[in-house]
Amino acid sequence: MTSITDKIDKNGIVKEYYEKLEVMGYQGKIVSAKNIPDLQKSVKHLYEEKLLDPIFYGEYKDYFEFQPEVEFGEILSLFIITVPQPQYKVIFHWNKKEIPLIIPPTYLHSRDVINRVKAFLTEILKPKGYNVEFALVPQKTLAVRTGLAEYGRNNITYVQGMGSFHRPSTFYSDFPYDNDDWQELCMMDLCKECSACIRACPTGTITEDRFLIHVERCLTFHNEHPAETSFPDWIDPLWHNCLVGCMHCQKVCPANKKVMNWVEPGPTFSEEETKLLVSGAKVEELPVETRKKIEEHDLENYLYVYPRNLGVILKRY
Repeated sequence: MTSITDKIDKNGIVKEYYEKLEVMGYQGKIVSAKNIPDLQKSVKHLYEEKLLDPIFYGEYKDYFEFQPEVEFGEILSLFIITVPQPQYKVIFHWNKKEIPLIIPPTYLHSRDVINRVKAFLTEILKPKGYNVEFALVPQKTLAVRTGLAEYGRNNITYVQGMGSFHRPSTFYSDFPYDNDDWQELCMMDLCKECSACIRACPTGTITEDRFLIHVERCLTFHNEHPAETSFPDWIDPLWHNCLVGCMHCQKVCPANKKVMNWVEPGPTFSEEETKLLVSGAKVEELPVETRKKIEEHDLENYLYVYPRNLGVILKRY
C-alpha cells in the first residue's frame, strides 16, 4: 500500500520534472510502462491491415525493443522528452560551384541529445533512488499517444512551439507512475483544412484518402538506404533536395512557420573532399581534417548514404 509520504514524494518528482523541462526549453511526458505492448500492437495492426510496406515493416520492427531488459530491474514508466533541433546546412564545392545542402532536423547529434536528456533525468531521479535507461521504442507513436506531439498529415510529429523541428528521446525507469493520459492516434486539426504537403510532395506519398502515408513512396525512406541500393527508376533525380531525408512537406507546413528559417551552419567540404565522400571512402580513409569535420558535425552515421545521395545531386552541376 502506498503511503501518503510516498505520494507526496512522487508528486514532488513529477512537479520538478515539468518545471525543469520548461527551464531547459524542452517538452516531455511520463507514462506507465503498461503501455509498451500497445506501442507494439499499433504498428503490427497497420501491417496486418496491409497499410505498411513489408520491407519497411521488417526494418521497423527489428529496430525496436518491445520486451526490454534493463539493469535496474522492473520497468515501471517511460519518460519521453523532446529537444528543439534545427536544420543544418552543409556546403560542398563541385565544378567550381558551392552546393549548399540541408540536413533536416532529427538526423544529427543523436548521441549528444540522448546524453543530455539522460543527464537531465538522472539529476532529478537518481537522488530519489530511481534509475533510467535509454529505450528503443517508436518515438513518434509514443509522443502522440502521450499528448506530447500531434501527427501532421505527412506523419511527422509536431510539438507546440517547435513544429517538426524537434528530436524526442525515451527512457525506461523504475519510477512508479500510473496517471496516464493515453490518447488516440490522430492528426492535427490544422491538417483537416490544409493540403499544402500533399501538393508539395513530388512522389505522391501523402494522399487525402488515408491518414497513413504511402511510406514505400517516401523519398526519405529511399535515401536512407545504403549506397549499393539503387534508387527506383520512378524517382526523378530533381526531387532530391537534402543530403539525407527530405524537406518538401516540412517546408510548406503552416505549423513550421515560426521555425522554418532555423538553419545552423554545418561544415564546408572542398572539391577534393567532396570527391572522397562521393567515392564511398570510409571515415578512417579520409584525411585528418576531413575526418574532423565529419566527426565534429556527427556526419559519420550517414556516411554510407552520401555516395548515392550526393552523387545524384551533383550530377545537376
